Amino acid sequence: MAAKITASVYTSHVPAIGAALDLGKSAEPYWQPVFKGYEYSKQWLKDNPPDVIFLVYNDHATAFSLELIPTFAIGCAAEFNPADEGWGPRPVPKVIGHPELAAHIAQSVIQDDFDLTIVNKMDVDHGLTVPLSLMCGQPEAWPCPVIPFAVNVVQYPVPSGRRCFMLGQAIRRAIESFDQPLNVQIWGTGGMSHQLQGPRAGLINREWDNAFLDRLIADPDGLSKLPHIDYVREAGSEGIELVMWLIARGAMADVAGGPKPAVKHRFYHVPASNTAVGHLIMENPS
Repeated sequence: MAAKITASVYTSHVPAIGAALDLGKSAEPYWQPVFKGYEYSKQWLKDNPPDVIFLVYNDHATAFSLELIPTFAIGCAAEFNPADEGWGPRPVPKVIGHPELAAHIAQSVIQDDFDLTIVNKMDVDHGLTVPLSLMCGQPEAWPCPVIPFAVNVVQYPVPSGRRCFMLGQAIRRAIESFDQPLNVQIWGTGGMSHQLQGPRAGLINREWDNAFLDRLIADPDGLSKLPHIDYVREAGSEGIELVMWLIARGAMADVAGGPKPAVKHRFYHVPASNTAVGHLIMENPS
């Protein structure tokens, strides 16, 4: 039997969410609505435990910098430590990788004409650890191995939504050609609308965000053709992170001609540290 993708998870990765959890503030009135939106998700993950999580995120000048900017980078190490982003590493478990599957995906995807940077040593920042915390809470160890997949959405030029969507399809083909019966979930993280600097700092666009979620569910192919300028104009300079969600969506069954995935959970909330929080769980039919 081969590996298969059973579900995709989409979530924002706001750094302040991690700080709120780490500092015991999740029950405070400001943060309670955010964490309430993930109560279903934590139970869903316990009920649907994956063997591996393929987690798409962006590094925030921690593992990479302006000196070295890979467009797509796959973590092939056996483990990844939480990064120090200026105030010490988050008090979360280290991330255990899956080098065998990661190497297989790298081989397959590169042969499928997508250039990946292979990373054998890196620390992982809030872009990866906050989604794990939202979905898993505060465990002593993360529930399964995680393959980090970093996408450059910080320094232009960044990859198009279309290329990300097609990359998701290539990742699906790679996983399905792995000859172990692994249950793999693919997570797309980042976004939604937000801008951290300039005259539009603090921008949040509820209407656009929810329309994006609608199209991600019903028309991912059409959504993938949205040009960068639309993200920047409507969702702010950091809204471009949403192209990473298209990698996860491109890996789902219906994109390959299979049946439609089921939407198990949808959540949207503003604000959370001047950012819109979006979240979605989709399951492939078994």
